[in-house]
Amino acid sequence: MPTNKREELLFTILMCAIMVFVMTVYNEMRIFGVTRNLIAESWLGFPLAFIVGMCLDWFIVSHFASFMRKKFTKEDSPAIKQILTISLSMVFGMVFFMSLFGAILTVGISPLLFKLWFINIPYNLVVALPLQLLIAGPLVRYIFGKIVNPAQVQHA
Repeated sequence: MPTNKREELLFTILMCAIMVFVMTVYNEMRIFGVTRNLIAESWLGFPLAFIVGMCLDWFIVSHFASFMRKKFTKEDSPAIKQILTISLSMVFGMVFFMSLFGAILTVGISPLLFKLWFINIPYNLVVALPLQLLIAGPLVRYIFGKIVNPAQVQHA
């Protein structure tokens, strides 16, 4: 896990990149179906979604997750309990805001915005939660460990 701001930024970039790209592919597929250009179209939408996701993560949602960790765990709580508390808080916060971002991209500022936003939240939550807990979270922690402290990961 990150121990300073530089490491936090690296961890956030890795996590955000994986989560945003997979969720972009998922939402493109949900809206337009499986097409020949699915990955290409997702890749085109990725940079803006990544920038928005990074800003939301870094400036808003990570503070909420930190607050929730302090509220529901103690400093001496098992690492898995702290990781799960942060991960769940991050997923709920990011799904809330990124679903709004997706709705704005889809219908703009229109009477349909709030309806689409609230329709998107459960669709995104059912994919983002297992993606974070079972794939992206463990993968990013592994990659992060290899980058930050390779000797420690090899002996773990």
